[in-house]
Amino acid sequence: MSKLRLMGQNQWNCTENRPAWEEKGLDCSAATRMRGHVQVFKELMPDIVGGQEVNKDMQLLLKFYCMEEGLPYTIIWGNMTPLIYRADKFELLDTEYLLYPKTMEGYEGIFNDGNSKACNVGVFRSKEDGKVFIFATTHLWWRNGTNPDYRWYQAGSDEARTYQLKLAAAMIEKYQKKYGNCPVVLAGDMNTGTASPALQFMVNEAGYTHAHDVATDFATEAMGYCSCNGDGPAPKWWDSSYTKADDHIFVKDMPKGCVKRFDRYCPDYYLALSDHAPVYIDVEF
Repeated sequence: MSKLRLMGQNQWNCTENRPAWEEKGLDCSAATRMRGHVQVFKELMPDIVGGQEVNKDMQLLLKFYCMEEGLPYTIIWGNMTPLIYRADKFELLDTEYLLYPKTMEGYEGIFNDGNSKACNVGVFRSKEDGKVFIFATTHLWWRNGTNPDYRWYQAGSDEARTYQLKLAAAMIEKYQKKYGNCPVVLAGDMNTGTASPALQFMVNEAGYTHAHDVATDFATEAMGYCSCNGDGPAPKWWDSSYTKADDHIFVKDMPKGCVKRFDRYCPDYYLALSDHAPVYIDVEF
């Protein structure tokens, strides 16, 4: 039986230090923050990580810092959505990267800024027991699509996220059929809560389940979000519920009872690393 820790993590796309941080005597550059992200890896030792907002400089630093610490991680390129996995434990059988379209018919504006919204799929085989499973990471469009009075409103945003997840689900399904309907884990910054049309599509039409809802031993109710940004590190984590979280993990065709823990990692030092806490599951199958 495989015992795995599978994680999603938005690491904040920021390479250089920002003036507001410098004025405070602080440093939010990738060279500094990626050491903190590697510390997270050392403390949690995830088996596979789906990244979001991990730019090329951050990926390179992550690789070098992991090598310095003797951590056995390999990176699968995915623009800003890389897959990071333990090469000592898994063999990569297949992979595909999908960049979501910038525009959507019937709506004005773009729905993929910085080419950061995408899905990256990996098919892995455990070296321990030969079991095959799919792990995918995604980053969806971020603007509000329901409240025209909201500062970041953009018409069509809910539809864009739903469309992006339809594309992701179709790509994953292709590989699931190829590998005998093997289990699937999809982690990502989905920029929307559980009641949204996009996440309802995943449950009601695509056949996925929130890992939170099937965890047998523990499921955090925390949102896992803070205000870390170009103005400075966050003073604390936001006090809001899981249903309003942006970061989610979905599972499909997993054996009943295999998801043991659904959690977010929120140490104080992480408040200066990213606005998104890592979200992870412990599974046995």
